[in-house]
Amino acid sequence: MYMIISVIVAYLLGSISFSVIIAKKLRQVDIRQHGSGNAGATNTLRVLGVGPAIVVLLLDCFKGVIAVIVALLLTGGDAFTASAAGLAAIIGHNWPVYYGFKGGKGVATTIGVLATLVLMPALFAGAIAILSIILTRYVSLGSLLFISGTTLFVFIFSIVSSYSNDYLYALLAITALSFWRHRSNIERLLKGTESKIGQKATTN
Repeated sequence: MYMIISVIVAYLLGSISFSVIIAKKLRQVDIRQHGSGNAGATNTLRVLGVGPAIVVLLLDCFKGVIAVIVALLLTGGDAFTASAAGLAAIIGHNWPVYYGFKGGKGVATTIGVLATLVLMPALFAGAIAILSIILTRYVSLGSLLFISGTTLFVFIFSIVSSYSNDYLYALLAITALSFWRHRSNIERLLKGTESKIGQKATTN
């Protein structure tokens, strides 16, 4: 019962789209109709600027953190339920029930989820992702490196330490979902036409 409650709460929490809310509040616009059309921090940066983008990034991360913490508290630290709740929060961000199931790509929420579930692997992968963004200015590439890198580090940690396999299974699902959601970005990266930080976004 607690697992079901945790997953439902996580999905509903993940469905809160802070980029949509803030864009409506500041500019009276639907951010999904501007820039790349993505309801997330990167498109908020392009459409609204640095300040609102930072707020969206932090709030989207925070809802991933809260979703996992609630699941852990309700179940006494069950890894499987926490992982399922984290995945549900990301799905909620991507397909929010409050906004016609049209959301973002879940990167910031994924950061919050992974940092709460598997902090050390996420930190290692995060350092690599940040470096790649600094060098290439491709946020999408950094996002994919973070998520896939965290999965790789969790696999390594599960071999040498007591990491639960539930985390690895969840990470594999999250990685597959992220790559699928970024499929248009991957295509543009391969063609060399992906938008960089500071450039006008290509509509998805």
